[in-house]
Amino acid sequence: MPAYIISQVHMRPGPGLDNYRRLAADSIECHGGKYLVRGGDTDVLEGEWSGAVIVVEFPSAEQARAWYESDDYAEALKFRDDALTRNLILVEGV
Repeated sequence: MPAYIISQVHMRPGPGLDNYRRLAADSIECHGGKYLVRGGDTDVLEGEWSGAVIVVEFPSAEQARAWYESDDYAEALKFRDDALTRNLILVEGV
């Protein structure tokens, strides 16, 4: 069953963001994930929402967790605090 990592992100432009994005994208691909949404235009229909939206699909929740806990993603996380703030969830599909 597919699983999705969904992020609500406030980015801080600069070298930290460039490094985080490159390393995160490489690690996502290595763990079988693919971007479905990566910061496109957002139209808030209800409630309050700010920041960019990122949605990554993995073949399973186990693979998504393995990516999040991986050594290669840990390299990207070294840049996270300089690169962005976010809310991040893992949701299983149907």
